[in-house]
Amino acid sequence: MALTRVVTCAAVFNAAYAFAPIYSKAMPRVNSQRSAMKMAAVDTILVGCGVPNRGMGWFHAIQMLNGECPSCKLSAVVEPFFLGPGKEVPGGAEFGEFAAEWGEKGVQFTPKLEDLPPADGPRMALIAGRTADNPKLLRDCIDIAGCTHLILEKPGATTVADLESMAEYAKEKGVSVMMGYNKNIANYVKNAREFEAANPGAATKFTSLNAYGRDELGECFERNSEGLLKNMAIHELALAVTFYGVKASNIEDITINEANSECLTIGDYTDFAKAEFTVTTSEGKSVTIYADRCAGNECVADVSVDGEVKFQSKMPDEEDAKRIEKSQAANPDWMPYFFLQENDYADLKEMCGAHALAGKMGAPEGIASIEIAIEALRVAEYLTPALREKMGVSV
Repeated sequence: MALTRVVTCAAVFNAAYAFAPIYSKAMPRVNSQRSAMKMAAVDTILVGCGVPNRGMGWFHAIQMLNGECPSCKLSAVVEPFFLGPGKEVPGGAEFGEFAAEWGEKGVQFTPKLEDLPPADGPRMALIAGRTADNPKLLRDCIDIAGCTHLILEKPGATTVADLESMAEYAKEKGVSVMMGYNKNIANYVKNAREFEAANPGAATKFTSLNAYGRDELGECFERNSEGLLKNMAIHELALAVTFYGVKASNIEDITINEANSECLTIGDYTDFAKAEFTVTTSEGKSVTIYADRCAGNECVADVSVDGEVKFQSKMPDEEDAKRIEKSQAANPDWMPYFFLQENDYADLKEMCGAHALAGKMGAPEGIASIEIAIEALRVAEYLTPALREKMGVSV
């Protein structure tokens, strides 16, 4: 494969930081300029935390608590399960230790939104619980917690109908909803798109790799029961919607690479272990997406001209890999994808927090709106049966 250019997107880490003796050591990328200025921060609550070192909500919390998102002040963690019936289950004790440590430092931990004090200004909620619970959580964050801005973890809801209803409700209440699609602001995507734009006829392939073992796919399918396209590959579908104008209504052709695609039934769940496909719209736009749950821990954008890859950008690149190596040594119990995306997740929250703090509505430039999320979910619902059919799998 001949590459005429490889772009790096170096990550900058300012300091190492040990946040708790009972957990992994975190290495936050603190915005030192904003921290030195001691600017105000928007009151932020986390809804749905999960198990320390594994839950996406927990990871968001740690980034805010460590000062990586200076515009966000995490004032409360709302965790119905581990502060309720889940206290004695695996992970319950670890969550209890996490809550005790940060509770002593002024963060409120509660199982109910009703326990929060009234908002006295802009309040932002980051909703990172079970996807199926999001329709109710969104309404409760607005009606009970008085939130003016929301960040929804992908995919936002399990169905298009639910997400559309959520968007309409938020609009009626004048609340802005921003999505946690961090790859929309990732440098490796930006660099690939710039090269594609400068080379007429170029075509881009977005690759996303996770590091599950084959023996872990059963748990993976169960925990992510919405399916690969609505979960792992939804980031790439959001890129397709945002930058290539892909819609379920304008997909004219779907081509699947069967050599890079596999659909399995494990227990009660049927899903893709991996899938590679190209969609072409009626406007002539094409983009290729490849997602593999068991192939590593990186994201790649390949741009081809006349069928030959001429440009490649990666996350992580060489500089980022050095940062990840240090972070892995300090945080051996983290989920692998935390290391890969921690910089972009911190940037996303900081952008959203600054947006809310300024009293602005809608989404900041570059951040995916709930309308983008609706179309990405609609595309996922359209493609899942279409790809299964092409693979000869019973729909």
